[in-house]
This record gives sequence, structure tokens and C-alpha cells, in this order.
Amino acid sequence: MRIRELGIGGAFLVEPKVFPDSRGLFLEVFKQPAFTEAVGHPLSVAQVNCSVSTIGTIRGLHAIHLPGQARYVSCPSGAVRDIVVDIRQGSPTYGQHVVAELSEDNRHALYLAEGLAHGFAPLTEQATVFYLCSNTWSPESSFEVNPLDPDLDLPWPRDREPVLSDKDRAAPSLKEAERLGILPSYADCLARYAELATPDGAPR
Repeated sequence: MRIRELGIGGAFLVEPKVFPDSRGLFLEVFKQPAFTEAVGHPLSVAQVNCSVSTIGTIRGLHAIHLPGQARYVSCPSGAVRDIVVDIRQGSPTYGQHVVAELSEDNRHALYLAEGLAHGFAPLTEQATVFYLCSNTWSPESSFEVNPLDPDLDLPWPRDREPVLSDKDRAAPSLKEAERLGILPSYADCLARYAELATPDGAPR
């Protein structure tokens, strides 16, 4: 299993070894020792989510107020383009994004740390996405940034009119979210990561 950090701190691409044979294939989707070595702390799983989306859908950009919810995302059926956006005020990559394509063919996974936002769009007629989450979700802790924010100019598929939830379509732009004071600070996120690296730093 290869785990490498992408162009934004806290965003990692996981490339497992796939072992095909006459019966099908086998792979390790998640391996705690390899994850801990690459990221600097273990992943504590408090919730597992599954979503099924049809082509044209955009889900995101979603984020969780600190202490946050780290997510380990994979696509066991179909293919998606997953986009991670750095919304941590004060970060050297604030407002920038990285892209990962996750699919049943490449079997890649994406890890994003607390304080980052992400969204995805199917590249196939239908796609299933699984998320291992470090903390449980609640409506009080979540917020959104508009995935169609023209200043972010994210590389969503452009071949059809996007389908968004009402909440995602009405979400503020990054600049508006900054004015509303809902974005995490980079300093607070770094403190959170340091906390997770301590023996008793499991998400609360």
C-alpha cells in the first residue's frame, strides 16, 4: 500500500496493491499501521457512510467544524472525481484544491484531515462511495461551501447541467463563508493534528 500526500497538507491518496486471480481480486482497503506511518496518527472510525449518485450529481463542498471529521473515501463501484479544497484560513494553500479520481478500476482511496472540505461527482452513470469517518455527523457541526463558486473554479465534469441538493446550491462562496466566520483557522487545525498524534488524542 502506497500513501502519499497531495498538494494540500492533510490530503493523502491511498494506492493499495491489488491482487487479481482467476476468482476475481483482493486488496487491503485500509491498513492502520501504513496509515499511521504516513499521516502521523491512527484513524479512529466512529461512523461509516455510503452514498450512491447518478452522473451529473455534485455532492459538496462539505466540511465539519472542529474538532472535525476526518474522512477516508473510496469508490467500490463506478468512478468519481473527488475534489479537496483547503478552507483553513491562514494555510499556505488556502483556497487551493487537489483532485483525485477514485474508481472500481484503480481502487484508490482519499484521506482528508479535519478542517478540509471536499465534494465529488460521478464519472460513470452511477457511482457508490464509502466514507470511513473519524467522528459522527450532526447538523449542528456541518457546513457547506458552494461547489460552483466561480473564484474556486473547480474542475467538475462540464458535459451536463449539474444536479445539486438545495443546501449545496444555496451554500456561500468561500469569500462569503470567510465573512460569516464559519471557516476553521489553520493554527487551530494544526493544533488538532498535534492532539491526534498524542496517545490520548482520539476524536471526542
